[in-house]
Formats: sequence, C-alpha cells, structure tokens
Amino acid sequence: MRSVVIVMVLAACGGGSSKAADAKAGGDGDGPGGVVLPPVNAPIDYQLGGAYPPPAGVKIVSRDRTESPAAGLYNICYVNGFQIQPGEASDWMTNHADLILRDSGGQPIIDTDWNEMLIDVSTAAKRTAVAAIVGDWIDGCKQKGFDAIEIDNLDSFTRSQNKLTEANNVAAMALFSAAAHTRGLAIAQKNAAEIAGKKAQLGTDFAVAEECNTFDECQTYRDGYGDHVLVIEYVRADFSKGCSQFPTLSIVLRDRDLVPEGRSGYVFEGC
Repeated sequence: MRSVVIVMVLAACGGGSSKAADAKAGGDGDGPGGVVLPPVNAPIDYQLGGAYPPPAGVKIVSRDRTESPAAGLYNICYVNGFQIQPGEASDWMTNHADLILRDSGGQPIIDTDWNEMLIDVSTAAKRTAVAAIVGDWIDGCKQKGFDAIEIDNLDSFTRSQNKLTEANNVAAMALFSAAAHTRGLAIAQKNAAEIAGKKAQLGTDFAVAEECNTFDECQTYRDGYGDHVLVIEYVRADFSKGCSQFPTLSIVLRDRDLVPEGRSGYVFEGC
C-alpha cells in the first residue's frame, strides 16, 4: 500500500537524481556500504497511486518503480517483490510460470484483496531466480535516481496456504537487501511487524509501516529500527493517536486508494 508530511519542494514530478539526499533532504547517517537513510521525523508523501507535485514542506516521497523521483527530495522506490501486479500477470505466466506459487491443484495462489498472484520463494533456487528479476527492477530505480527501495508483501507467507514459511520470505528479503546495498541504495522492511526483530537477517535499514497505530504495532517497529520508521495511516483517529504517541516518527494520513492530489477522495495530512 502507500504516505506524506511537510519543507520546500525544489521541483515536482520530473526525473532528476535525488542521490546525495543527505544534502538535498537531510538524509540521516550511513547505512551498510554508506547508503543514506531517510531523514528522521521528516514530512513524507506516499504517492503509490500516481505521482504528483509533493505538497510544500515534504522531504520524503515514495513512488512506484514505474514513476520518476521528485527532484531535490529523498525518494523511495516501491517494488512489489513477493506478489505480482495484476498488469504484469500475463508476462509472469508466459516467462516465469515456474516462479508463480501454486496450490495443490496447480492453480496460482492469489491474494484476493489485491488480485495478485504470489511469487514462489520456497526454495533457494527459486529465491535466486526471483532476486535476479527484482534486481533488474532495483537497477531501474537506481538509474532513475531513487535513494531507497521498499519491497512490498514481505508477509505473503501468511496468505500462501502454508506453501511458504516466514523463513522463506526472510531469506528472499535478504537477497533483495543485498541487491539494493550493492547498488548504493537503502532498503526498507515494509509491514510485517511480527518479524521486525529480524532486521539483521532481513538486511533492512528502515521500516515503512502501514496502519501501525491502528494495530498497535508502531513500538514494535521502533524496537527494531529506532526512529527510522515511516508511518502511513488511513483512519484519522489512528493518525491523531500516532502523532501524539510517536512525535519523533514521520507519520502521514492518506486516503486508502492513494489517489493523486486533485482527484476525488484525495486525503493528505502530516503531523
């Protein structure tokens, strides 16, 4: 899923590298291999539903890998590494059919909430093959000028009809993290609070947490990542609670569909 908060935007939707984010957007410290982490407690916008000029004051933006980064800000590239976007299903069925997770009858296992087939990371060989595909996507993010990666659906094992284990997904995530670090990019754990304590095994640098106030999970992420936690809320009461209880975290209120500004249903507010 998808977030925002508030400084001075240098530019909006165009290409433009945002590396050296420590100078441009106050990126914090060095992660493994000298990667720059997102600035702590900085305004963030979560634009997975489509890119648009970030609101004034925003320092961090997350966009889909098909988009370009926002010039002058710290940019996170969204990659669905454990499930298949509906628009890419036919390509996977044609070119990577052996990497689609299947039930006992041989049919693809689908996350019905998002109509996404699950990716099979159940063996070391399949994880290596998937990591090569995801590595190409990470290359694309790097070439466009993104500063970091967030890999979605780390918790796909909970929807796998017991065909995947937590250990399978942790091992796959470690490969994705290594790919990001090799390219000089930071990488986030996306959701899956139950394994935030496995940061070392995951190889991740910060967390992107949807609705952690709704599910009382924000402290769990902080236990693993300190203040390097970006929070997206979709319910105003939970957003307000988070702003009060976790004033050192980046927290944004967005609409669930993450529609671009100007479209019906658009919601954006930062603490």
